[in-house]
Amino acid sequence: MSFGFLLAQASSVAGDADLNLLGDDLLAWLTLAFGAALAIGTGLALVRPRVDESGTPLPRPPLARSLVMIVVGAVAAVWGLASIFSGTGP
Repeated sequence: MSFGFLLAQASSVAGDADLNLLGDDLLAWLTLAFGAALAIGTGLALVRPRVDESGTPLPRPPLARSLVMIVVGAVAAVWGLASIFSGTGP
């Protein structure tokens, strides 16, 4: 089944050829979401390491790699926010 047919039918029913169901700034919102998730998730993994069933802590993640991932996620999140507030996509 072709989804293009459904979009073409929806745009002809609405009378607007520029119908965008997911919004014009979807990529900016996704960049913000994935960047923030990467930064926050990696930061929490450093602060609170996992434990196994017996209660002993598992090895901590490498610090250098974790810091790089936090920086990359923070840059992506800031880029997403800047794109949303400026009205342009990433």
